[in-house]
Amino acid sequence: MRFIRKPLCATRSICPQPPNSSYNLMAIETLTSSSSSNCNDDDRLCSEPQGEPEGETAHLDGLPAPNPNGYLSTESRIERAWAHWKKLGQPKFIVAPMVDNSELPFRMLCRKYGAQAAYTPMLHSRIFTETEKYRSQEFTTCKEDRPLFVQFCANDPDILLEAARRVEPYCDYVDINLGCPQRIARRGNYGAFLMDNLPLVKSMVEKLANNLSVPISCKIRLFPNLEDTINYAKMLEDAGCALLAVHGRTRDEKDGKKFRANWSAIKAVRDVMRIPVLANGNIRYMEDVQSCLEETAVEGVLSAESLLENPALFAGYRTVEWVSGSDDICVDGKLDQADLLVEYLKFCESYPVPWRMIRSHVHKMLGDWFRVHPNVRDDLNAQSKLTFEFLYDVVNRLRDLGVRIPLYVKDSRVERASANGFAT
Repeated sequence: MRFIRKPLCATRSICPQPPNSSYNLMAIETLTSSSSSNCNDDDRLCSEPQGEPEGETAHLDGLPAPNPNGYLSTESRIERAWAHWKKLGQPKFIVAPMVDNSELPFRMLCRKYGAQAAYTPMLHSRIFTETEKYRSQEFTTCKEDRPLFVQFCANDPDILLEAARRVEPYCDYVDINLGCPQRIARRGNYGAFLMDNLPLVKSMVEKLANNLSVPISCKIRLFPNLEDTINYAKMLEDAGCALLAVHGRTRDEKDGKKFRANWSAIKAVRDVMRIPVLANGNIRYMEDVQSCLEETAVEGVLSAESLLENPALFAGYRTVEWVSGSDDICVDGKLDQADLLVEYLKFCESYPVPWRMIRSHVHKMLGDWFRVHPNVRDDLNAQSKLTFEFLYDVVNRLRDLGVRIPLYVKDSRVERASANGFAT
């Protein structure tokens, strides 16, 4: 099947208002209505307005007045944490926060294929408070994009609170990134490197918990010593954290393929916590999700890298990498990564995001296809400015060259036979 797209814009030199939906939160700050905006066409997409919203467009010009939920007893906070989680439907399949990769169009694609909640990419709290362009490009959402965690990195409680107040009306949790292990986090003194300054971490959680109406969540990594991890988690709970996501690797274990996540450590944390806990790590396909839920007893599971290659993971699809060598009998799921990429691009046309994010997803989803025909990948890399026409043509070229690498699903006939006692 060839994919044909009708052009949305006659020119890329002007960046008009993004399209309106029934509840349009794409423009988080009021964008200028003229074409004089300092908008670089390699930073933002270009699309036509599609009518007026059914109701007032939400902006973050006026910050909501503080509505503290702090100064409650510990028992009241625990009770509230669970009530909120249950109100959201207790989502089990969750898109993890990924810098430049868990943006709105990708979240919407994952939600279509089984994700029940999602995190935004990590947002830098100081830049978010200071820069309108950063806010309008890096944080976008819509009414269907819930439940939603908005994640910030920070090392200053007051700046973090200012940033959190700007997104408070548009999310279900404000999340503090305490798990990023990359060098940029070391240089910026945030993420997992705040494990060296626990009083600062505690003060940030308390600042948000005592001044926001939306609950606070935290995403952490393990200490090398399990007891230190447990004490860390309990400190966060006491400070007002209402939900904890635990990545089952230490700060030094950056390579997910080299280091397996420690589900036993996650279970040990789950056993002592009184708030909902999520697990992150070792999720390659849906059977891993079920195994993780059973082994750790957590409330939900996050996936990151595996979703980038296969956004349909939570719908039961798996890539060829996880079919060979498996004991499961799998069949062609009548879906492939090029199909998913086309769906992603259509979401991007409705929900504009920076082109760098789109380029990254093209490489992730078509990586196996490009290895068959690297000349198509080279043509993509040579494009300094992308268009939708070009990207749809990339898919068509690969199709014309005879490339198709299907996604697989477990053979339902075998499962039914096994359930009826006819096979094992």
